[in-house]
Amino acid sequence: MSNSVWQSLAGQHAVIDQLTGQQTMTAPTHAWLFTGPPGSGRSLAARAFAQTLQCEQPEPADRGCGSCQACVTIAAGTHADVNIVTTEKVSYAIEDVRDLVATAHDRPSTGRWRIIIIEDADRMTERATNVLLKAIEEPPERTIWMLSAPSPADVLVTIRSRTRHVNLVIPSVEDVARLLTERDNIDPQLAEVCARASQSHVGVARWLARSPEARERRDMIAHLPLTIRSASAAVQAAEDLHKLVQDEAEASSSDRNAAERARLLRSLGLTEDETIPPKLRIHVRRMEDNQTARNRRAIHDALDRAMIDLSSIYRDVLLLHVSPDTALINEHLRAKLTEYSQTVSAEHCLSALEAITQARRRLAGNVPPLLALEAMLLAFIPRTRRHAPL
Repeated sequence: MSNSVWQSLAGQHAVIDQLTGQQTMTAPTHAWLFTGPPGSGRSLAARAFAQTLQCEQPEPADRGCGSCQACVTIAAGTHADVNIVTTEKVSYAIEDVRDLVATAHDRPSTGRWRIIIIEDADRMTERATNVLLKAIEEPPERTIWMLSAPSPADVLVTIRSRTRHVNLVIPSVEDVARLLTERDNIDPQLAEVCARASQSHVGVARWLARSPEARERRDMIAHLPLTIRSASAAVQAAEDLHKLVQDEAEASSSDRNAAERARLLRSLGLTEDETIPPKLRIHVRRMEDNQTARNRRAIHDALDRAMIDLSSIYRDVLLLHVSPDTALINEHLRAKLTEYSQTVSAEHCLSALEAITQARRRLAGNVPPLLALEAMLLAFIPRTRRHAPL
Protein backbone atom coordinates (compact mmCIF):
# COMPACT_ATOMS: atom_id res chain seq x y z
CA MET A 1 0.00 0.00 0.00
CA SER A 2 1.27 3.44 -0.88
CA ASN A 3 0.36 4.86 2.53
CA SER A 4 1.62 1.93 4.61
CA VAL A 5 3.06 2.76 8.05
CA TRP A 6 6.09 0.63 7.19
CA GLN A 7 7.32 2.82 4.35
CA SER A 8 9.25 5.07 6.74
CA LEU A 9 11.35 2.15 8.00
CA ALA A 10 14.46 2.21 5.82
CA GLY A 11 16.23 -1.01 4.91
CA GLN A 12 14.39 -3.29 7.38
CA HIS A 13 12.64 -5.71 5.02
CA ALA A 14 13.31 -8.78 7.21
CA VAL A 15 11.84 -7.01 10.25
CA ILE A 16 8.74 -5.96 8.33
CA ASP A 17 8.21 -9.52 7.12
CA GLN A 18 8.59 -10.78 10.70
CA LEU A 19 6.05 -8.32 12.12
CA THR A 20 3.41 -8.57 9.41
CA GLY A 21 3.19 -12.34 9.07
CA GLN A 22 -0.21 -14.01 9.31
CA GLN A 23 0.56 -15.74 12.62
CA THR A 24 1.79 -12.49 14.20
CA MET A 25 -1.26 -10.58 13.07
CA THR A 26 -3.75 -13.10 14.46
CA ALA A 27 -1.97 -14.13 17.69
CA PRO A 28 0.88 -11.74 18.55
CA THR A 29 3.32 -12.55 21.32
CA HIS A 30 2.53 -10.65 24.53
CA ALA A 31 6.02 -9.08 24.91
CA TRP A 32 8.55 -7.84 22.33
CA LEU A 33 12.09 -6.47 22.49
CA PHE A 34 13.16 -4.21 19.61
CA THR A 35 16.91 -3.73 19.36
CA GLY A 36 19.18 -1.99 16.92
CA PRO A 37 21.86 0.70 16.72
CA PRO A 38 20.90 4.38 17.07
CA GLY A 39 19.07 5.59 13.99
CA SER A 40 18.03 2.12 12.81
CA GLY A 41 14.40 2.88 13.64
CA ARG A 42 13.67 0.55 16.55
CA SER A 43 11.14 2.95 18.14
CA LEU A 44 9.61 3.63 14.75
CA ALA A 45 9.26 -0.11 14.16
CA ALA A 46 7.47 -0.54 17.50
CA ARG A 47 5.02 2.25 16.66
CA ALA A 48 4.41 0.88 13.17
CA PHE A 49 3.77 -2.56 14.68
CA ALA A 50 1.28 -1.02 17.13
CA GLN A 51 -0.46 0.74 14.23
CA THR A 52 -0.65 -2.52 12.31
CA LEU A 53 -2.14 -4.39 15.26
CA GLN A 54 -4.74 -1.69 15.97
CA CYS A 55 -5.51 -0.72 12.36
CA GLU A 56 -9.22 -0.61 11.55
CA GLN A 57 -8.89 -2.41 8.21
CA PRO A 58 -10.90 -5.66 8.42
CA GLU A 59 -8.37 -7.91 6.69
CA PRO A 60 -5.05 -8.62 8.48
CA ALA A 61 -3.13 -8.30 5.22
CA ASP A 62 -4.40 -4.72 4.78
CA ARG A 63 -3.58 -3.47 8.26
CA GLY A 64 -1.08 -0.69 8.80
CA CYS A 65 -2.86 1.57 6.32
CA GLY A 66 -1.64 4.77 7.99
CA SER A 67 -4.88 6.65 7.31
CA CYS A 68 -7.56 5.18 9.59
CA GLN A 69 -8.37 6.73 12.96
CA ALA A 70 -6.32 4.18 14.87
CA CYS A 71 -3.20 4.61 12.72
CA VAL A 72 -3.42 8.40 12.82
CA THR A 73 -3.92 8.65 16.58
CA ILE A 74 -1.10 6.22 17.33
CA ALA A 75 1.21 8.28 15.13
CA ALA A 76 0.15 11.38 17.07
CA GLY A 77 0.56 9.62 20.44
CA THR A 78 -3.10 10.11 21.38
CA HIS A 79 -4.61 6.63 20.95
CA ALA A 80 -6.55 5.62 24.07
CA ASP A 81 -5.16 2.08 24.12
CA VAL A 82 -1.53 2.73 23.13
CA ASN A 83 0.84 4.18 25.73
CA ILE A 84 4.15 5.40 24.30
CA VAL A 85 6.57 5.99 27.17
CA THR A 86 9.92 7.74 26.96
CA THR A 87 12.18 9.58 29.38
CA GLU A 88 14.67 12.40 29.11
CA LYS A 89 16.13 11.56 32.50
CA VAL A 90 19.13 9.33 33.11
CA SER A 91 16.81 6.49 34.15
CA TYR A 92 13.15 5.65 34.55
CA ALA A 93 11.69 6.28 38.00
CA ILE A 94 10.33 3.16 39.65
CA GLU A 95 7.02 5.01 40.21
CA ASP A 96 6.67 5.45 36.44
CA VAL A 97 7.03 1.71 35.87
CA ARG A 98 4.51 0.92 38.61
CA ASP A 99 2.01 3.22 36.90
CA LEU A 100 2.57 1.36 33.62
CA VAL A 101 1.98 -2.00 35.29
CA ALA A 102 -1.32 -0.68 36.64
CA THR A 103 -2.27 0.63 33.18
CA ALA A 104 -1.46 -2.76 31.64
CA HIS A 105 -4.43 -4.28 33.51
CA ASP A 106 -6.94 -1.91 31.89
CA ARG A 107 -8.93 -3.57 29.15
CA PRO A 108 -8.65 -1.91 25.72
CA SER A 109 -11.44 0.60 25.22
CA THR A 110 -11.46 1.07 21.44
CA GLY A 111 -8.77 -1.15 19.92
CA ARG A 112 -8.03 -4.86 19.82
CA TRP A 113 -5.15 -4.59 22.29
CA ARG A 114 -3.77 -2.57 25.19
CA ILE A 115 -0.24 -1.76 23.93
CA ILE A 116 2.55 -0.25 26.02
CA ILE A 117 5.70 0.89 24.22
CA ILE A 118 8.72 1.65 26.41
CA GLU A 119 11.43 3.48 24.48
CA ASP A 120 15.01 3.37 25.79
CA ALA A 121 14.25 0.42 28.05
CA ASP A 122 17.99 0.24 28.74
CA ARG A 123 17.48 3.23 31.05
CA MET A 124 15.46 1.20 33.51
CA THR A 125 17.23 0.45 36.77
CA GLU A 126 17.31 -3.12 38.05
CA ARG A 127 14.62 -2.29 40.63
CA ALA A 128 12.36 -0.80 37.97
CA THR A 129 12.97 -3.77 35.68
CA ASN A 130 11.99 -6.19 38.43
CA VAL A 131 8.68 -4.35 38.84
CA LEU A 132 8.08 -4.74 35.12
CA LEU A 133 9.17 -8.38 35.06
CA LYS A 134 6.18 -9.74 36.95
CA ALA A 135 3.78 -7.91 34.62
CA ILE A 136 5.49 -9.50 31.61
CA GLU A 137 5.53 -12.95 33.26
CA GLU A 138 1.79 -12.80 34.00
CA PRO A 139 0.34 -10.53 31.30
CA PRO A 140 -3.33 -9.56 31.14
CA GLU A 141 -5.19 -11.23 28.30
CA ARG A 142 -5.24 -8.34 25.79
CA THR A 143 -2.03 -6.49 26.73
CA ILE A 144 1.12 -6.33 24.61
CA TRP A 145 4.44 -4.90 25.84
CA MET A 146 6.99 -3.48 23.39
CA LEU A 147 10.43 -2.51 24.70
CA SER A 148 13.25 -0.95 22.71
CA ALA A 149 16.97 -0.83 23.52
CA PRO A 150 20.26 -0.63 21.59
CA SER A 151 21.06 -4.32 22.13
CA PRO A 152 19.73 -7.36 24.04
CA ALA A 153 22.66 -7.01 26.44
CA ASP A 154 21.30 -3.63 27.55
CA VAL A 155 18.34 -5.20 29.36
CA LEU A 156 18.33 -7.81 32.11
CA VAL A 157 18.51 -11.42 30.99
CA THR A 158 15.20 -12.10 32.74
CA ILE A 159 13.53 -9.61 30.39
CA ARG A 160 15.32 -10.98 27.31
CA SER A 161 14.17 -14.51 28.07
CA ARG A 162 10.51 -13.46 28.29
CA THR A 163 10.29 -11.33 25.15
CA ARG A 164 10.35 -12.04 21.45
CA HIS A 165 13.37 -10.39 19.88
CA VAL A 166 13.23 -8.11 16.82
CA ASN A 167 16.68 -7.02 15.63
CA LEU A 168 17.04 -4.02 13.33
CA VAL A 169 20.18 -3.45 11.28
CA ILE A 170 21.92 -0.28 10.15
CA PRO A 171 20.25 0.66 6.85
CA SER A 172 22.36 1.34 3.80
CA VAL A 173 23.17 4.87 2.68
CA GLU A 174 21.09 4.23 -0.43
CA ASP A 175 18.05 3.18 1.62
CA VAL A 176 18.25 6.26 3.84
CA ALA A 177 18.76 8.61 0.89
CA ARG A 178 15.81 7.04 -0.92
CA LEU A 179 13.62 7.50 2.15
CA LEU A 180 14.55 11.18 2.44
CA THR A 181 13.84 11.72 -1.25
CA GLU A 182 10.52 9.86 -1.37
CA ARG A 183 9.10 10.77 2.04
CA ASP A 184 10.51 14.26 2.65
CA ASN A 185 11.01 15.49 -0.94
CA ILE A 186 14.72 16.13 -0.31
CA ASP A 187 16.93 16.71 -3.35
CA PRO A 188 18.58 13.34 -4.16
CA GLN A 189 22.12 14.72 -4.08
CA LEU A 190 21.58 16.43 -0.73
CA ALA A 191 19.84 13.31 0.58
CA GLU A 192 22.88 11.18 -0.21
CA VAL A 193 25.28 13.66 1.40
CA CYS A 194 23.19 13.74 4.57
CA ALA A 195 22.71 9.96 4.63
CA ARG A 196 26.49 9.49 4.46
CA ALA A 197 27.25 12.24 6.99
CA SER A 198 24.78 10.74 9.46
CA GLN A 199 26.28 7.26 8.96
CA SER A 200 22.80 6.00 8.04
CA HIS A 201 21.12 7.40 11.16
CA VAL A 202 17.69 8.19 9.71
CA GLY A 203 16.75 10.84 12.26
CA VAL A 204 20.06 12.71 12.02
CA ALA A 205 20.02 12.48 8.21
CA ARG A 206 16.55 14.04 8.08
CA TRP A 207 17.59 16.75 10.54
CA LEU A 208 20.67 17.62 8.45
CA ALA A 209 18.70 17.58 5.21
CA ARG A 210 16.03 19.93 6.54
CA SER A 211 18.30 22.37 8.40
CA PRO A 212 21.00 24.36 6.62
CA GLU A 213 22.14 25.60 10.06
CA ALA A 214 22.65 22.01 11.24
CA ARG A 215 24.70 21.21 8.15
CA GLU A 216 26.78 24.34 8.69
CA ARG A 217 27.45 23.42 12.34
CA ARG A 218 28.43 19.90 11.36
CA ASP A 219 30.85 21.12 8.69
CA MET A 220 32.42 23.49 11.22
CA ILE A 221 33.03 20.53 13.53
CA ALA A 222 34.29 18.35 10.67
CA HIS A 223 36.85 20.99 9.64
CA LEU A 224 38.36 21.30 13.14
CA PRO A 225 41.01 18.55 12.73
CA LEU A 226 42.18 20.18 9.49
CA THR A 227 42.98 23.47 11.25
CA ILE A 228 44.75 22.36 14.44
CA ARG A 229 48.52 22.76 14.13
CA SER A 230 49.50 24.05 17.59
CA ALA A 231 48.55 23.87 21.25
CA SER A 232 47.07 27.36 21.17
CA ALA A 233 44.94 26.42 18.16
CA ALA A 234 43.76 23.28 19.98
CA VAL A 235 42.74 25.25 23.09
CA GLN A 236 40.90 27.81 20.96
CA ALA A 237 39.20 25.05 18.99
CA ALA A 238 38.04 23.45 22.26
CA GLU A 239 36.43 26.74 23.32
CA ASP A 240 34.80 27.12 19.91
CA LEU A 241 33.50 23.54 19.94
CA HIS A 242 32.17 23.88 23.48
CA LYS A 243 30.28 27.04 22.54
CA LEU A 244 29.01 25.44 19.36
CA VAL A 245 27.45 22.48 21.14
CA GLN A 246 25.99 24.74 23.83
CA ASP A 247 24.39 26.92 21.16
CA GLU A 248 23.05 23.84 19.39
CA ALA A 249 21.57 22.45 22.62
CA GLU A 250 20.03 25.82 23.48
CA ALA A 251 18.55 26.17 20.00
CA SER A 252 16.93 22.74 20.28
CA SER A 253 15.44 23.35 23.74
CA SER A 254 14.72 27.09 24.15
CA ASP A 255 11.45 27.15 22.20
CA ARG A 256 10.27 23.96 23.88
CA ASN A 257 11.10 25.27 27.35
CA ALA A 258 9.28 28.55 26.71
CA ALA A 259 6.18 26.76 25.41
CA GLU A 260 6.25 24.38 28.38
CA ARG A 261 6.45 27.29 30.82
CA ALA A 262 3.59 29.12 29.08
CA ARG A 263 1.40 25.99 29.25
CA LEU A 264 2.11 25.51 32.94
CA LEU A 265 1.38 29.13 33.82
CA ARG A 266 -1.83 28.98 31.81
CA SER A 267 -2.91 25.81 33.63
CA LEU A 268 -2.24 27.60 36.94
CA GLY A 269 -4.34 30.58 35.85
CA LEU A 270 -1.32 32.91 35.61
CA THR A 271 0.23 35.12 32.95
CA GLU A 272 3.93 35.56 32.21
CA ASP A 273 3.99 38.98 33.88
CA GLU A 274 2.34 37.91 37.12
CA THR A 275 4.24 37.18 40.32
CA ILE A 276 3.91 33.48 41.12
CA PRO A 277 2.16 32.94 44.48
CA PRO A 278 4.26 31.01 47.05
CA LYS A 279 1.86 28.03 47.05
CA LEU A 280 2.30 27.57 43.29
CA ARG A 281 6.06 28.00 43.11
CA ILE A 282 6.69 24.31 43.73
CA HIS A 283 5.06 23.49 40.36
CA VAL A 284 7.25 25.98 38.54
CA ARG A 285 10.35 24.85 40.39
CA ARG A 286 9.66 21.22 39.49
CA MET A 287 9.28 22.18 35.82
CA GLU A 288 12.52 24.20 35.93
CA ASP A 289 14.40 21.29 37.52
CA ASN A 290 13.17 18.99 34.74
CA GLN A 291 14.19 21.53 32.12
CA THR A 292 17.65 21.88 33.66
CA ALA A 293 18.14 18.11 33.54
CA ARG A 294 16.86 18.03 29.98
CA ASN A 295 19.18 20.87 28.95
CA ARG A 296 22.17 19.03 30.42
CA ARG A 297 21.22 15.96 28.44
CA ALA A 298 20.83 18.07 25.28
CA ILE A 299 24.39 19.36 25.74
CA HIS A 300 25.62 15.80 26.35
CA ASP A 301 23.85 14.58 23.21
CA ALA A 302 25.26 17.47 21.14
CA LEU A 303 28.76 16.68 22.41
CA ASP A 304 28.30 13.03 21.56
CA ARG A 305 27.20 13.90 18.01
CA ALA A 306 30.27 16.12 17.69
CA MET A 307 32.51 13.22 18.76
CA ILE A 308 30.89 10.96 16.17
CA ASP A 309 31.43 13.60 13.47
CA LEU A 310 35.08 14.04 14.46
CA SER A 311 35.57 10.27 14.43
CA SER A 312 34.18 10.16 10.91
CA ILE A 313 36.92 12.54 9.73
CA TYR A 314 39.75 10.39 11.07
CA ARG A 315 38.04 7.24 9.85
CA ASP A 316 37.93 8.78 6.36
CA VAL A 317 41.57 9.92 6.46
CA LEU A 318 42.64 6.47 7.64
CA LEU A 319 40.65 4.96 4.77
CA LEU A 320 42.42 7.25 2.31
CA HIS A 321 45.70 5.74 3.51
CA VAL A 322 44.66 2.14 2.99
CA SER A 323 41.88 2.17 0.39
CA PRO A 324 41.58 5.57 -1.31
CA ASP A 325 38.95 4.45 -3.81
CA THR A 326 36.41 3.45 -1.12
CA ALA A 327 33.45 5.78 -0.54
CA LEU A 328 33.92 8.10 2.46
CA ILE A 329 31.48 9.15 5.15
CA ASN A 330 32.36 12.74 4.29
CA GLU A 331 32.48 12.21 0.55
CA HIS A 332 31.64 15.88 -0.05
CA LEU A 333 34.94 16.77 1.69
CA ARG A 334 37.08 14.27 -0.24
CA ALA A 335 39.40 16.88 -1.79
CA LYS A 336 40.22 18.51 1.55
CA LEU A 337 40.60 15.19 3.33
CA THR A 338 42.88 13.87 0.61
CA GLU A 339 45.10 16.92 1.02
CA TYR A 340 45.08 16.53 4.82
CA SER A 341 45.96 12.83 4.53
CA GLN A 342 49.25 13.83 2.92
CA THR A 343 50.31 15.59 6.14
CA VAL A 344 49.42 13.00 8.78
CA SER A 345 50.22 9.33 9.25
CA ALA A 346 47.83 6.44 9.70
CA GLU A 347 49.23 6.10 13.22
CA HIS A 348 48.20 9.68 13.96
CA CYS A 349 44.64 8.91 12.85
CA LEU A 350 44.49 5.92 15.19
CA SER A 351 45.86 8.05 18.03
CA ALA A 352 43.23 10.73 17.38
CA LEU A 353 40.45 8.12 17.34
CA GLU A 354 41.67 6.82 20.70
CA ALA A 355 41.68 10.40 22.06
CA ILE A 356 38.05 10.78 20.96
CA THR A 357 37.11 7.52 22.69
CA GLN A 358 38.89 8.68 25.85
CA ALA A 359 37.06 12.02 25.74
CA ARG A 360 33.71 10.24 25.52
CA ARG A 361 34.64 8.15 28.57
CA ARG A 362 35.64 11.27 30.47
CA LEU A 363 32.43 13.05 29.58
CA ALA A 364 30.44 10.02 30.72
CA GLY A 365 32.37 10.28 34.01
CA ASN A 366 31.30 13.91 34.47
CA VAL A 367 34.66 15.48 33.66
CA PRO A 368 34.06 19.20 32.83
CA PRO A 369 33.36 19.25 29.07
CA LEU A 370 35.86 22.00 28.25
CA LEU A 371 38.72 20.11 29.94
CA ALA A 372 37.82 16.88 28.13
CA LEU A 373 37.66 18.71 24.79
CA GLU A 374 41.01 20.45 25.34
CA ALA A 375 42.75 17.16 26.12
CA MET A 376 41.19 15.54 23.07
CA LEU A 377 42.01 18.33 20.64
CA LEU A 378 45.63 18.56 21.84
CA ALA A 379 45.96 14.99 20.58
CA PHE A 380 44.87 16.19 17.13
CA ILE A 381 48.11 18.16 16.62
CA PRO A 382 50.06 16.34 13.86
CA ARG A 383 53.38 15.13 15.25
CA THR A 384 54.60 12.94 12.42
CA ARG A 385 54.72 13.14 8.68
CA ARG A 386 52.97 10.55 6.62
CA HIS A 387 54.80 7.26 6.34
CA ALA A 388 54.85 5.10 3.27
CA PRO A 389 51.38 3.78 2.28
CA LEU A 390 50.27 0.75 4.29
